[in-house]
Amino acid sequence: SSLKEICAGLPLDPLPQNRGRDPSVPHAPVRTPNLTAAEERLALGNALRYFTPALHPTLAAEFAQELRDYGHIYMYRFCPALHMRAYPIDQYPCRTKQAAAIMLMIMNNLDPAVAQFPQELVTYGGNGQVFSNWAQFWLVFHYLSIMTEEQTLVMYSGHPLGLFPSLPSSPRCVITNGMVIPNYSSREKYDKMFAMGNTMYGQMTAGSYCYIGPQGIVHGTMLTVLNAGRRYLGSGDLRGRVFVTSGLGGMSGAQAKAAVIAGCIGVIAEVDEAPLKKRHEQGWLMEVTSELNHCIQRIREAKKAKTTLSLGYHGNIVDLWERLYQEYKQTGELLVDLGSDQTSLHNPFSGGYCPVQLTFRQANQLMNTDPQRFKTLVHESLRRQVEAINKLSCVGMFFWDYGNAFLLEAQRAGADVEKKGGGATVFRYPSYIQHIMGDIFSLGFGPFRWVCTSGDPADLSETDAIAAAVLEEISTTVTENVRQQYNDNIRWIREAGKHKMVVGSQARILYSDQKGRVYIALAINQAIAKGKVSAPVVISRDHHDVSGTDSPFRETSNVYDGSAFCAGTHRHTHNTSLHTL
Repeated sequence: SSLKEICAGLPLDPLPQNRGRDPSVPHAPVRTPNLTAAEERLALGNALRYFTPALHPTLAAEFAQELRDYGHIYMYRFCPALHMRAYPIDQYPCRTKQAAAIMLMIMNNLDPAVAQFPQELVTYGGNGQVFSNWAQFWLVFHYLSIMTEEQTLVMYSGHPLGLFPSLPSSPRCVITNGMVIPNYSSREKYDKMFAMGNTMYGQMTAGSYCYIGPQGIVHGTMLTVLNAGRRYLGSGDLRGRVFVTSGLGGMSGAQAKAAVIAGCIGVIAEVDEAPLKKRHEQGWLMEVTSELNHCIQRIREAKKAKTTLSLGYHGNIVDLWERLYQEYKQTGELLVDLGSDQTSLHNPFSGGYCPVQLTFRQANQLMNTDPQRFKTLVHESLRRQVEAINKLSCVGMFFWDYGNAFLLEAQRAGADVEKKGGGATVFRYPSYIQHIMGDIFSLGFGPFRWVCTSGDPADLSETDAIAAAVLEEISTTVTENVRQQYNDNIRWIREAGKHKMVVGSQARILYSDQKGRVYIALAINQAIAKGKVSAPVVISRDHHDVSGTDSPFRETSNVYDGSAFCAGTHRHTHNTSLHTL
């Protein structure tokens, strides 16, 4: 299929061949929504509403089988044959460049080089959906292809509500995801509602179409590690310092690259070989080992030589923590300075966390065949993990929660993470916002991202140079606190090209305050007008944008006036600020 065909609406006559699941790409774990017979009928009816009644006999049996086999109706038959990637903007058949830019961003989110489970429309985090099924993809692309600059596409949890009259100055696309009444927003009810096609969790940049690959989080992770060194170790020079953590998936994959850019020794445990290989092949991970002895040996060597290293340990993080404490007990040498965790504990029982008692394959089977037993093992594993972390912290390691609900789930598991005399959101370890990033956010700094829609690396290099020059000029006129943030970002942007961080679209991220954003955007606009940048540039953000997200164990974990559980208004509008002079 071509881009033109993809914009022509759902292919119904003839129906595309059902090629099933592609064995060459990773797939989401089987969902277990535990639907009743009546709920299964609803799920089926909701999926069939995208198709004319004449097709229902063919599709009903197929969709029912998907629901039984995978716990969700993805509509694999309608997964496009076209290679999914961010094509240059001029190739999209559209009436407005803004619609073409949204198409480019959606396709980037579903690019197999970028997406975690591309055929299940999951970009990252194990359950961050772009759409709920492939019919929605086709409908959205059709709407975008016919949209004018006086229309807005309204999206509800993957479902296009249609094109509505608006103004050229209005957003071209307005998105809400996961809008569930609080009384009914338990994990069990969400699983059912997602399976029935009623709601969808879009994570932060999957269902808002502005994920830019793990680079988007590399920068924030680099700043976190750098500022953790300043805060806990008294120095921004991290040579010979060891940072131990877990996860090399869509978000967590950034940790390896960030550790190297920050100049330390990053050791990252990962149970799933697929993302481990992916990061190694991308060059984000310098070395890989599945042997604990070799892992410990490489830490010692790199520490002694003060060489920068990113080492992927193919195994369970709990085994690594326990071994690190064992080494300390035997030799008196503490081999870790900084510690954290990025397993997907917002999704602990459906593939986000692998208990140490099981192999990765066993875990994927047990969560489906005996969910209750699996849950018990997850809790046991978390208690062991925390016990090892606590012992290492007592002898000098600094640990923080990375906003992945690690401490929250550990608390639910009965692990020793509570701070004596603390309130509901206060644990014995801080969140990364609380101790590290909060100070940066309080200065008005947050993620500022852009995508060069030409797909030309030369455009990205030009915008890098523009951003660095703008920040250097502004940094002479600000306070010392703000200047340090500008300088960290200038260093980042000057080295960004060298670190080869582009995966998918030609994108870049840095942190800036409002002044920096405005000046960079204006400078990019002028560069497009003068032909120095060959095509429009999409300007976007991330969930760490100032006031972007309220999560009481993450963004508002350091709010002590009792309002940590009070959400501000948080909506995703797709702010594809398109600079097209």
